[in-house]
Amino acid sequence: MKLVPLGDRVVIKQLEAKETTKSGIVLPNQAQEKPQEAEVVAVGPGGMVDGKEVKMQVKVGDKIIYSKYAGTDVKLNLDEEYIIVKQSDILAIVE
Repeated sequence: MKLVPLGDRVVIKQLEAKETTKSGIVLPNQAQEKPQEAEVVAVGPGGMVDGKEVKMQVKVGDKIIYSKYAGTDVKLNLDEEYIIVKQSDILAIVE
């Protein structure tokens, strides 16, 4: 199955949470903070959204930082988890 986003939507795959702190303390799953960094998997075509022209500024493979509570979680094939966000919920591209 393949996700194809519509309009100004972007499909992202969240990067793994860090399992240890900088000082080397191992964190249990419950204590790990959900990372806001992800990789772009698919990008919608852009176009007219709410009467305004939207040009897509991200591309597949970009590493991005997105808003903490943005998006819709989607689970495919029982083991693949993705998040669908609007381009406006993407805060930065990590270079």
